[in-house]
Amino acid sequence: MDGEPIRVLLVDDQELVRSGLRRILRRKDGFDVVGECSDGDEVAGAVAAHSPDVVVMDLRMKRVSGMEATRRLGTRDGAPPVLVLTTFSDDDLLSEALRAGAAGFVLKDSPAEELIRAVRLVAAGDAVLDPAVTGRVLHAYRAAPVPAASPVATQRLTTREVDVLALVGRGLSNDEIAAELVISTVTVKSHIGSIFAKLRVRDRAAAIVFAFDHGLVRPRQG
Repeated sequence: MDGEPIRVLLVDDQELVRSGLRRILRRKDGFDVVGECSDGDEVAGAVAAHSPDVVVMDLRMKRVSGMEATRRLGTRDGAPPVLVLTTFSDDDLLSEALRAGAAGFVLKDSPAEELIRAVRLVAAGDAVLDPAVTGRVLHAYRAAPVPAASPVATQRLTTREVDVLALVGRGLSNDEIAAELVISTVTVKSHIGSIFAKLRVRDRAAAIVFAFDHGLVRPRQG
């Protein structure tokens, strides 16, 4: 693989899980696992020491949860994006992690190829929210006492911006959206910046949640 490898920090309190992740995120496939943490309270120091491009974060840990570790990282300038590892029973924690600034999540029992794709997307500035889980997570997300974007907000979007937002909601990267709509990646980035401003959402993960919440994309069942 050409270019510098994606530098990854693994955060999970189970050595067996970290070992499995190391075997998947191999250097020959374009990754470099630069550090590991067994609890959320180790993350800030590890990020400072290793400068990862992506943090792969478990949610459930003994001392400091992945959600709290993600929130703490979000207060630091230049913090790397966080990709959360989750299970089907983590809906409440996951909604909090999204509000704390996580760039997305991947199921722990996902195929290796899906994890690899997710880490690459997050490293490139995209977001990853599995539609199989997002529909349920939205119930907890909406229940949180944070003002939601107005339902009429989509009326301020152009037709093309609605198209782009729907594809963002489906988890497509900027390059994939450009190919789908037959436009340039630069144009996609411009549309996304405009969407963020008009909907008053802070990042791609929040835009994906908005797309689900307003019926622009339907969650898979199961």
